[in-house]
Amino acid sequence: MSDAITEPHFDYDIAIVGAGPVGLALAGWLARRSATSRLSIALIDARMPDAAANDPRSLALSHGSRVMLQPLGFPADATPIRRIHVSQRGHFGRTLIEHDEHELPELGYVVRYGSLVTALANAVKKTTVDWITDTSALPPLQDHDGVTLPLQSASGERTIRVRVLVNAEGGLYQQAPRDAAAPVDRRARDYGQTAIVGTVSVSDPQANVAWERFTNEGPIALLPCGGQRHADYSLVWCAPPDEAARRMQLDDDAFLAELGVAFGGRMGRFTRIAGRAAFPLGLTALHALVDRRTVAIGNAAQTLHPVAGQGLNLGLRDALALCDALSADGARPLALAHFAQRRALDRRLTIGATDTLARIFTVDFAPLAAVRGLALTALEFLPPLKTALARQMMFGQRR
Repeated sequence: MSDAITEPHFDYDIAIVGAGPVGLALAGWLARRSATSRLSIALIDARMPDAAANDPRSLALSHGSRVMLQPLGFPADATPIRRIHVSQRGHFGRTLIEHDEHELPELGYVVRYGSLVTALANAVKKTTVDWITDTSALPPLQDHDGVTLPLQSASGERTIRVRVLVNAEGGLYQQAPRDAAAPVDRRARDYGQTAIVGTVSVSDPQANVAWERFTNEGPIALLPCGGQRHADYSLVWCAPPDEAARRMQLDDDAFLAELGVAFGGRMGRFTRIAGRAAFPLGLTALHALVDRRTVAIGNAAQTLHPVAGQGLNLGLRDALALCDALSADGARPLALAHFAQRRALDRRLTIGATDTLARIFTVDFAPLAAVRGLALTALEFLPPLKTALARQMMFGQRR
């Protein structure tokens, strides 16, 4: 009599840690395909589903991201971007990117974090995804067959067994995995900049125009976010940490006056600032997205400088490519290998472009400033090059 072979037990095929926009999008896309792929899915987050509903932070989404997210739902209060104006302060050279040049209804959109999370959460709630809330994931333990993931909640600690673990949160690998002695291999850079964010109003707004103004301290971005109130813009003002700290201590009038000097008078006066906050800027990017049966996407895979607004868009392309691979190949290491191969070029181009822009426009060297101005101006006279750059920013490399 031969011994019976016992199949290993799994609670889920796929566990996704992190219910931010990238984790929610992946869960929603996988669930839409579950009728054919037959994958069981858990979504795990330390917060309750409605915790982020009132989060006022602004996010920049490309038109390509809108197309990807549309089947799940898209916020009704999103503000369209139809023109992007790029220039450098104190030097010649500027370029304009227009939506009709690319035969698109919009170049992108500015959405509230809370609105986007709510729209995606509502889509996930209608599926068979098992949403485990108010629960934190602890460092996982991998073996040949799967991943054991400890979970901590108010009721105590328990473990679940999954075939594939997706980190869409960023915090899971801040602690060393239980079965790994070596640190996580990642690229890192401190830009020596702090971003001041908030919502500003202007006296002479230009509807649906986004601004990227490079200065020798760092970029200033203004993104239209007012919907019907066209005077409101989401501000990202990058500067050295000591200057940012000083500006954070200014009263509103003094702060707006300095912002007006730095940005210029293209939209009249800055009349209001609300929700001022500051955070340091750096680059972190994993060299390898996949470690056996675990995979990182979104902020768990890379955090980028906010210049050009590429971080969330890159993360959503990660998620869709991972959905494609898992749906086609199942919850197996082969699917993760195919995913990593498919994402290599887009990550390299997007991370490299963002890193270069964040550094090259802060060098206060007159000859280099002239070269930057020539490059911006040349884009106006080389439509194929401008189109290629715009398409990379809007759609990335998805194949």
